[in-house]
Amino acid sequence: MLKLQDRWPMGLTRNNWPDIAAMVILVLFILVFFDVWASQTLQAWPDVWRQPFAFITDFGLSDWILIPSLLVTLIAGITFRFIRSGFYRRAVWELTLVSGFIFIGVGAPGLLTNLLKRLFGRGRPAEFLESGGFAFQHFVNDWTFQSFPSGHSATAMASALVIGFMAPRFFKLILLIAAMTGVSRIVIGMHYPTDVVAGFIIGLLGAYAVRNLFAARRLLFAALPDGTVRFRGTPNLRRIRRKLFQRATE
Repeated sequence: MLKLQDRWPMGLTRNNWPDIAAMVILVLFILVFFDVWASQTLQAWPDVWRQPFAFITDFGLSDWILIPSLLVTLIAGITFRFIRSGFYRRAVWELTLVSGFIFIGVGAPGLLTNLLKRLFGRGRPAEFLESGGFAFQHFVNDWTFQSFPSGHSATAMASALVIGFMAPRFFKLILLIAAMTGVSRIVIGMHYPTDVVAGFIIGLLGAYAVRNLFAARRLLFAALPDGTVRFRGTPNLRRIRRKLFQRATE
């Protein structure tokens, strides 16, 4: 299980990253031999089995999290300018940071994934009969040759982590949904297993990188001397929530 307070996942450090990178490449290479088989096997499932995956796959869409988080960031940032001082100003600043972190933490890995899938230009499973499982159209391509890595998988994993960093008790649940989202991309015939794993890796590392950048500036997170990174909390937002709850129950 991932340790959310570690600076990097899976024991990754400046010293061992070449070894970790080599292991990741080896895993992807091994998965290549199962790509076509897994894709065709899962797509051959009866429709009654595939329908739930067609529903859950939308968790990997970026719009549902990027658009609201961007709007909240802009509105809260503008509001912050008009509140001169006091408790409410601090609460609005915390809201700006939280929504901004969600937007960047999910958006940055997603942007990188979109750039890489255009660079690699791998054909999707729908192109298998005509082009095979390892057909590429680098740089100049459309969505049919933008299979590697999976954008939905990157978004799902990054979403699970940015929420987990701030609310760890929900992390296992959202991580499970993210994993099912990745599987769904294979079941509905949009990606191969290597595409999904690569997307997960980008979402994972991207979310940690954004969290570490925030921590380096002491925004929302703090980098501690023991090498861990802790969420600093949002005490002013919690205070507002308590007040609203008290009023609602009176």
